[in-house]
Amino acid sequence: MAVDIAVLGAGSWGTALASHLAGNGHRVTLWGRSAAVVSNIKNKQENTCYLPGIKLAESLQVTDNLQQALAGVSDVLISVPSHSFRSMVEQVALQRGSDCGVVWACKGLEAGSGRFLSDIADEALGPTACYAVVSGPTFASELAAALPTAIAVASNRPEYAHAVGDWLHNERFRAYSTDDIKGVQLGGALKNIYAIAAGISDGLSFGANARVALITRGLAEVTRLGGQLGVCADTLMGLSGMGDLILTCTDNQSRNRRFGLALAGGMSVAEAKTHIGQSVEGIDATLAAHDLAARHAVELPIVEQVFEVIQNGRSAGHAVEALLSRSRKSE
Repeated sequence: MAVDIAVLGAGSWGTALASHLAGNGHRVTLWGRSAAVVSNIKNKQENTCYLPGIKLAESLQVTDNLQQALAGVSDVLISVPSHSFRSMVEQVALQRGSDCGVVWACKGLEAGSGRFLSDIADEALGPTACYAVVSGPTFASELAAALPTAIAVASNRPEYAHAVGDWLHNERFRAYSTDDIKGVQLGGALKNIYAIAAGISDGLSFGANARVALITRGLAEVTRLGGQLGVCADTLMGLSGMGDLILTCTDNQSRNRRFGLALAGGMSVAEAKTHIGQSVEGIDATLAAHDLAARHAVELPIVEQVFEVIQNGRSAGHAVEALLSRSRKSE
C-alpha cells in the first residue's frame, strides 16, 4: 500500500532514500534546506551536488518549504547529519499529525552529550510516538543506482519496523527488522571512527594486514562497549554492526575513510574536513565514544588514538605507533 512520506534532508543519503521510496510507488516529498539544491533537482531530475549522473524517480516531489513537506503526510523520514537531528525532530514534533510515524537514517550520537538519537526522539515526540531507525552497509550512490542493498530496521513497535521494511523492500532491496534500537544505532555511529583509523592506516601504506586487524579489533571494541550499554551482541555481528564496519573501512566512497587518508597525508583536521566537503560523522562520534568509554570504564584503544589525533593534534604516525606499542594481551 502506498504511503505519503516526507524525507527531510536532500544530501546524498536522503535523496537516494527519497528516490528509492518514490520508485517503489510511494508518494514522496523530499525537503532540502538549500533552495539551490532543490531547484537543481526540480530542473534536472538529478541531485548534481551530491548524486551526479543519477536520474531520480520521476514522481519524486521536492521543496525547500518544511511546512509544505510535512503537510498531510503519514510518515516522516529524517536524513540529516546527527548534529542536526535534535533541531529537526523537534520541528517535526511541532508540525506532525498525532498518528505520524518518524523514521531516521542518521548515523551518529548526539554531539556533546553522546546520547542515542532514540533518547532525543523520545523526549521530542513523547511516549506514544511510533518511531524507527534504519541503518546498515549502504552507500547512497549504489542505492540510487538500484544496486543490491540490505539494511536493518529497528523500532519501538515491532509492527512499525515491518511496515518501514515493506516501504523499502523490492527485488533489489532487503530490510531486516529488529527491536534492538540501541544496538543498531551504536554500530552505525561507531563504525565511522574505525573508518577514520583504517584510512589513516592505509594512507600510511601499512597494508591489508593492518587494515583487517583494525576492523577486527574495532568490532571487539564496539562489542565491549555495547555490552555495558545493554546492546545485543548479535546485532553488532549483523548488517548495522559488522556489515557497516567492513563497508565503511574498505571503500573510498566512505567520507570517514577519506578523512583518515587525508590526515595520513599530512592535512590538519580542519584541512581534511574542507577537503571532504561534506559532514564527517566520525569526528563527533569519536568525541562521544571517548566520553562513553570513560563513563563506563571501557577500554577502547583505537577510539583513544583517533581521539588524540582529532582533539589533541597527535600525528597520524604517532597514533599508529602508540597502538602498535601496546603490551601483548589475550584476544
